[in-house]
Amino acid sequence: MAYIIATDSGCDVAPEILKDWGVISADLTFRFDGEDKEYTNREMPPKAFYDKMRAGGLSRTSAVNSEIFKELFRPVLEAGNDILYIGFDSGISTTSEQGIAAARELAEEYPDRRIEAIDTLCASGGQGMVVKLTVEKKASGADLETAAAFVRNLSPSVATWFTVDDLVYLKRGGRVSAAAAFAGNLLNIRPVLHVDDAGKLINMSKVRGRKASLAALVDEYVNHGLALMPDGRVSAEAGGGAPYVINHADAESDARYVEQLIFDKTGRRAEYITDVGPVIGSHTGPGIIVLSFASSQR
Repeated sequence: MAYIIATDSGCDVAPEILKDWGVISADLTFRFDGEDKEYTNREMPPKAFYDKMRAGGLSRTSAVNSEIFKELFRPVLEAGNDILYIGFDSGISTTSEQGIAAARELAEEYPDRRIEAIDTLCASGGQGMVVKLTVEKKASGADLETAAAFVRNLSPSVATWFTVDDLVYLKRGGRVSAAAAFAGNLLNIRPVLHVDDAGKLINMSKVRGRKASLAALVDEYVNHGLALMPDGRVSAEAGGGAPYVINHADAESDARYVEQLIFDKTGRRAEYITDVGPVIGSHTGPGIIVLSFASSQR
């Protein structure tokens, strides 16, 4: 039976690329304080968004509700296709919970159709990498059951590490105190964070200087990255090296620098390098670099 891969804008893959991959997507929204309009990632280019943040704009986000997911899924089901939904980290957002709820309701409405809805506990590049590799798995001939198993095997092994360029945005989100943000920026201290097994953001270390923080991301990849088995599990014995992706918030030169460091050490290029979209960027601000890869540990 034919199936369609679905996701949401938490994956930080541009809508036009998702369209090329044959993936449908539900949009989270964001709104700047003082404005009534709610935007999606489709409606504001990342550069314009981050320029607005640098000028003092404060953006707040909203998850996708189950009705939006039902509107997205229903035409696919009515056309006689099944669905594999690859969802945004529930440790950060309720979006995947809403997608799973919509899938459960629609399964009763369309008993002859099948919907696999999976909370990846991944976000941004981590979620996007799962989507991309699953698209490739589908293209190789994998049926829905095989593709869903691939997602479930891969997701717990996707490490997502990141560093920010200005602590003020983590302060706004309650990740660091005002005093720590002030002192950190004054002393050029940069935190290195990751997404843990429960999908929560965890501050792992602090280094002095942007280059050192980028190098710390690369060290995690070099020390823990693993290649994939055909079923999506990681293995030290699988060939080809660990797949990885890099996302950035209006900091492409730094993203390219990270890729070059990894290439120099391993000979492997990124699956892709792309923007952190406004929805994720609302919480991180401009300058974040996100490195996501298949790993021996999250």
